[in-house]
Amino acid sequence: MLFRNSVYLIFATATLFGQSRNLEIYWTDVEGGGSTLIVSPSGQALLVDTGFPGNEDRDARRIEETIKSAGLTKLDILEITHYHGDHVGGAAALAKLVPVGKFYDHGDSIEAATPQGAQLYDSWKALAGNKRVTVKPGDTLPIRGIDITIVSAGGEVISKPLPGAGSPNEYCKDAQIKPEDKTENSQSVGWVLTYGKFKFLDLGDLTWDREMTLACPVNKIGTVTLFQATHHGFSNGASGAPAFVWAVKPQVVVVNNGARKGFSAAAYETIAKVPGLEDIWQLHRAVASDAAHNAAERLTANLDEGTADPGKGIKVSVAKDGKFTVVNLRNNFSKTYSSR
Repeated sequence: MLFRNSVYLIFATATLFGQSRNLEIYWTDVEGGGSTLIVSPSGQALLVDTGFPGNEDRDARRIEETIKSAGLTKLDILEITHYHGDHVGGAAALAKLVPVGKFYDHGDSIEAATPQGAQLYDSWKALAGNKRVTVKPGDTLPIRGIDITIVSAGGEVISKPLPGAGSPNEYCKDAQIKPEDKTENSQSVGWVLTYGKFKFLDLGDLTWDREMTLACPVNKIGTVTLFQATHHGFSNGASGAPAFVWAVKPQVVVVNNGARKGFSAAAYETIAKVPGLEDIWQLHRAVASDAAHNAAERLTANLDEGTADPGKGIKVSVAKDGKFTVVNLRNNFSKTYSSR
């Protein structure tokens, strides 16, 4: 009997620890910078962007707390979308707090000729060292249990539509065309994460002109479940081409904005017109906009700014069947959706 009970205990323990977790996505409040943590069902972790430098390593420490809250002790991949201070600035401080396996990026900075651009890029190269990996459109990230396909990097986008995409885009007719952007924003690494029916799109700060190459004349992305609004909520028209946003038809949008950065009233109206949109969630209330151009307070992680800002985030948990729950970590309000 003792032997049989021991065998049962070993089997039960192995079954328990062999079970996979839900896919989890966390947005840390880095005050208008970028930081998105992906934890796969296999337990592997990908962090995209590290917020600002300085402020007594505020952003790195907030990200460390998010990583700990996810039950992690290390990052398998740290990916930087592009070399601007609000995305790569906290990387060096974070790497002193959390071990990092590999460092992914889009290649050389196109702003390295400027003093600030050179400092940010040189710091990143020194940090990444021989663990650095450069990606290009069409590559996939080696995270078990999910598929992450790169759709933009180094100023280029995928040449062919993703599987199931490629339909003519009705919104391209009479769409506004903007000049080529020649900043690091246009170089952003962007990808589509697929987990069963659930699809999550994150393009970093990819610019309007590159969005249009993904959207027209055919939609190379297809439709998605969850969309992280590009460029902190379109940054006053630098991103957020309606022909692109409306074509990908997200069910839910998360806006990683600051109290006074990104997500203008015009950006809100673009997202609100997405066919079939269910909800908009925000990291910050956009204080320059009225209530009609902000998400409901229960869907907004931070209502104040400055010293009154509690620095709260947003979490998404995705089950195998495609159901996903979004949680406001300020008030623990949550809502569950079914991936279409």
